[in-house]
Amino acid sequence: MTGNKIREILDEARVLPSKQLGQNFLTDQNIAKWIVSQLEITAEDTVVEVGPGTGALTEHVIDHAKRTILIEFDPRLAASLERRYADRGDVEVHLCDGAKFDRRLLFKHRPVKFLGNLPYSSGGAIMKNLLSRPHPFTRGVIMLQKEVIDRLGAGPGTKDYGILSLRMQVNWHIQSLKVVPPEAFYPRPNIDSSVAVLIPRKPEEQSVFDAKLFDELVRRGFSQRRKQLGKQLPAQPKWQDVAEALGVPSTTRGEQLNLEKWIELTRLYDSNPLKDSAQKGEEIFDVVDESDIPLRTETRAVVHSENLIHRAVHIFVFNKNGDLYLQKRSHLKDKNAGVWDSSVSGHLDAGESYLEAAIRELDEETGIKEVQEEHLEEILAVKPSAETGWEHIKLFITSHKGAVSFPAAEIEAMMPFPIEEIRAWINNNPSDFSPAFQMMFESYLEKR
Repeated sequence: MTGNKIREILDEARVLPSKQLGQNFLTDQNIAKWIVSQLEITAEDTVVEVGPGTGALTEHVIDHAKRTILIEFDPRLAASLERRYADRGDVEVHLCDGAKFDRRLLFKHRPVKFLGNLPYSSGGAIMKNLLSRPHPFTRGVIMLQKEVIDRLGAGPGTKDYGILSLRMQVNWHIQSLKVVPPEAFYPRPNIDSSVAVLIPRKPEEQSVFDAKLFDELVRRGFSQRRKQLGKQLPAQPKWQDVAEALGVPSTTRGEQLNLEKWIELTRLYDSNPLKDSAQKGEEIFDVVDESDIPLRTETRAVVHSENLIHRAVHIFVFNKNGDLYLQKRSHLKDKNAGVWDSSVSGHLDAGESYLEAAIRELDEETGIKEVQEEHLEEILAVKPSAETGWEHIKLFITSHKGAVSFPAAEIEAMMPFPIEEIRAWINNNPSDFSPAFQMMFESYLEKR
């Protein structure tokens, strides 16, 4: 797309580029094509492009991706894109601020890749909204002002290192690829831009940690950049003990800790008693027959290794909007590691009832305490099979209006999803879910 064509599109849409909106439109066709090539699009990919503007990048995407989702803030440009791609069923245009777009709507399209010539004014907010954990993306390519790209990849002890660096680096490997000069844009900005590729970190690359607590501690640690870290963090545990465990001086500032130290620090401040325990092989379960009659007891390790019939509960927790919480299982789990599952699931301990287990597991996995029997509705039971992991399962449902908290060793992430989004997601990508959850969910929908 030439510079003249871009001006023609802007004139037709009656758009005068806004400095307030950070509207600088890429006019160099060769750079546009090269940027898209870094996304390594396959025929199975959905590409989500934020800030498509006049479509300079989009035109190099649409004939290569399975689906293209465009998120445009300017209503005139969104309307222009809708007109241009009206006859294509594989292109969606959303009139929305990328900093507020509901990323839950993207999981059903996996595999998904992220593309963005992001506005200078709101790039940080867009990245926080769409690229934070949990996200559906397998790769990303972004263009922003060079100083922001420099901050994304900055290391400890440098002036560019800070909250944005850690928020992004904790989830992504960031590689700056190319500087794009002002003359590649209309209107010309006063600064250089840069392109970076984002590759998601694999969970096994890091110690498990509470992502919400990590973000809170990072914000505290950089709230006054030159202040000693111990004076900005919570009172407990004592900073002197934390610094000693980290192997750093008590006078350390936040900018002096690398990503690994920040994760270690987060784990030291995490008070969840299960933060280090994905499961215990020495747990004792009742071994039962096909009629759910107890036969004997065995350890968890033996029950799972020999595929013995045992008992479990699943709980669907709905928020005030009627969305269902899903948990993404930790990569440390011995069964169904790294996939999405029921809000809560767990085994019955020996001698424990299904209801007692449900109340205990709710507390352990979501922090929802002291649930009364009348607030847990048992809605179905499922017989043991290979799909259930040879478990007799009873499904309970409940609702919860507040926040949830979960042990990092057991659960990587937790998020509420609309029922219809889950249904579409399972239809498109069943391997993203545990077999037991799929069975529970289908049975729930039939009963509902």
